[in-house]
Amino acid sequence: VVGYVSFSEAAHAITDYIVGYYSALRPHEYNGGLPPNESENRYWKNSNSVASFC
Repeated sequence: VVGYVSFSEAAHAITDYIVGYYSALRPHEYNGGLPPNESENRYWKNSNSVASFC
């Protein structure tokens, strides 16, 4: 069993997991199976192209 030496070490490891994998790379059903970063990139790409027509 691997544990953490301190609360700070645990908080850092958990934050790295959330930011580095869960929120950035893991596909989410809500986004049509896309990772959040890809979904956001597509959103801004589409919104910029629409905004340029106004």
